[in-house]
Amino acid sequence: MDRKQGWHVLYVKYRHESKVYKELMEKKLEAFLPMATSIRQWSDRTKKIEIPLFPSYVFVNIKNNKDFHDALNVESGCSYLSFGKEYGKVSEEEIAYIKLFTQGKEITDVQVESALPKIGDKLKIEHGELSGLECEVFRVDNQHRISVRLSSLRQNISAIIPLSYLSNPEENVFAKA
Repeated sequence: MDRKQGWHVLYVKYRHESKVYKELMEKKLEAFLPMATSIRQWSDRTKKIEIPLFPSYVFVNIKNNKDFHDALNVESGCSYLSFGKEYGKVSEEEIAYIKLFTQGKEITDVQVESALPKIGDKLKIEHGELSGLECEVFRVDNQHRISVRLSSLRQNISAIIPLSYLSNPEENVFAKA
């Protein structure tokens, strides 16, 4: 199986999501652009508008190497979302969940929230060699990694820990981020 197969996230120019989505569809590529309804208030009127749920992202289902390169060659397409050397892939199940949220008639006010921990949060490491240690967040960066102080060792030891390794002992909101 080709490691490039599956749903990938194509990063596109800001406010070009619909244009890229249409071009992908014209190229006969399976694409998905989740949209959310937003209510905008101006001084003279209120209007409902459709906006991308994930700004600058279009999901594309890659089936072979040709699809991979064709999707990247659309106008206004910049690159695939990647984490280090790995391409950011989204599972079929996650795509189905996003479709349920965005295409359901009874579901309203869908929003995306990047739930990064805050400085001072007390978390627990759930995976890896440090599993079970409690830690305090003292720095957060935008790479979905955080540095932690391991107070249980009574040392100022810091480490870069993948966000997915952590959970809040009271609420397990960061374990799947």
